[in-house]
Amino acid sequence: MKKSAEKKPTPTKKTASAAKTTAPVKKTAAATKKTAGAAKKTASATKKTTPAKQTTPAKKAAPAKRTPLAKRTAPAKKPPVAPKKATAAVKGVAPAKTVTAKPVREESRTALVRRARRIDRELAEVYPYAHPELDFENPFQLVVATVLSAQTTDLRVNQTTPALFAKYPTPEDLAAAVPEEVEEILRPTGFFRAKTKSVIGLSKALAEDFGGEVPGRLEDLVKLPGVGRKTAFVVLGNAFGRPGITVDTHFQRLVRRWQWTAETDPDKIEAAVGALFPKSDWTDLSHHVIWHGRRICHARKPACGACPIAPLCPAYGEGETDPEKAKKLLKYEKGGLPGQRLKPPRAYLDAGGKPAPPLGAG
Repeated sequence: MKKSAEKKPTPTKKTASAAKTTAPVKKTAAATKKTAGAAKKTASATKKTTPAKQTTPAKKAAPAKRTPLAKRTAPAKKPPVAPKKATAAVKGVAPAKTVTAKPVREESRTALVRRARRIDRELAEVYPYAHPELDFENPFQLVVATVLSAQTTDLRVNQTTPALFAKYPTPEDLAAAVPEEVEEILRPTGFFRAKTKSVIGLSKALAEDFGGEVPGRLEDLVKLPGVGRKTAFVVLGNAFGRPGITVDTHFQRLVRRWQWTAETDPDKIEAAVGALFPKSDWTDLSHHVIWHGRRICHARKPACGACPIAPLCPAYGEGETDPEKAKKLLKYEKGGLPGQRLKPPRAYLDAGGKPAPPLGAG
């Protein structure tokens, strides 16, 4: 019994082989774990060394293009500061008052009316002698001279009309004139054939329809050949004392520069500007604006540096702002030169104005 108890069971061949097989499997599993661990380490090392997402070179954001110098937005320029005092003074005339220059932007109706009327008051101080710059002694001479002033200067008309009125003093005389003889007289004014036709035609209308007298109503005047609203208002305001606005090229230019209106049609300009002023001011207003346009606020080279209303003008800086250079741009009596009338009013002469020379004078 003791022998059988001491004897241990002998493993069979199959069991031994199974045991042998089991051992490599364990080793393989361990190796696999090691491999997996190495793989994890490699993966973690790869994550550390490789960024999450690399930008493809082809898709790299292009650097911002530099704006060419010519197209770069220039810094906003400060508007020129208008002088505090007028530099263009006429002998015996007080200079314009000191005004702070302010650009006009989105101006209210009330502010526009106040500024427009202030400009007119300032101009009245600068041109107290403002008057129609056509020589005339009666309404007939004024209406004829105004028709002739189209496309030429008042000075040239004034130098031409003395010979015309000396030969044809009345509407009846001019209505019966030989066109070729009138053309020869009017040749210096330009467009003399068309003007001859107009003055002879209006003279016939006056003689036949109005008894040789110039009518004092707008609706009658505009029926005359060559007479439009502008000419009619010149006659009504200066021959009959009836208020009217004369919208010539100077008037149109200045009221737009002053931003009184943006209209370009003469009739609409007349209505827009007329609404800013009392009717009683219309005739003198026309003289003030036209005189300023002829002497200082020129079309091409405004004399901004010599302008007495520069602080009130939103267009200040369009012309020459240097006072000394601007003075050289002044015309007529402002520049010490003769005016446009051969026979100007006494007030004009007293203020330092000079009469224009007759035609052909050296």
